[in-house]
Amino acid sequence: MFSGAQISLYPMTGDFVAVIMSALKALDPYRDRLRIETDDISTLLVGPPELLFPALRDVFTAAARTGVHSVLSAAISRGCPGEPDDAICQSQHLAGPMLPLAERQESALAAVSSAPETDVFSVAQFSLYVMGQDRHMDEIYGCIDFLKASGTFEASKHFATKLSGDTGALFATLEQAFCRFGPPEGHVTIDLTVSANSPSAR
Repeated sequence: MFSGAQISLYPMTGDFVAVIMSALKALDPYRDRLRIETDDISTLLVGPPELLFPALRDVFTAAARTGVHSVLSAAISRGCPGEPDDAICQSQHLAGPMLPLAERQESALAAVSSAPETDVFSVAQFSLYVMGQDRHMDEIYGCIDFLKASGTFEASKHFATKLSGDTGALFATLEQAFCRFGPPEGHVTIDLTVSANSPSAR
């Protein structure tokens, strides 16, 4: 299994370099457990989802706590057939057989309810893609039902679902959507945009 994310952080300030460089320091506690590579476009994080999503949460929260309008764009993938297996990506989330949908929804809701609080409010829109199986829409509709009960659901949009709430609960919701829906060994991707401190009226 291979799982990872390509992320780009956009602070809307003239001092964007300082905000980005400071936020990236939030990844330091993960560097011995994730493969992290930064270039002039994005940062790649490779590793299991149970580390990947907390790392994304922490880097985004660090930027958002500056008070400037901050946006994180991410392409997140697991099980891509074009990527080689990597031992660093071994995950308890994706071990074992695929449980019935209702059990997976229940486990996902429990995980979100126990998510750590950051005291940082954010909004997100994302799209979940379950690849390569005949009944992929059953998984997507099952995920949508979970999202509507998660406490972070805000609205359905064209091509995406909008979430909002404490950043801890929001990234826990995304982690559960990524891991609980679609076969454990299957190819699943998320297209994600997260925003905090936007000047737009809600």
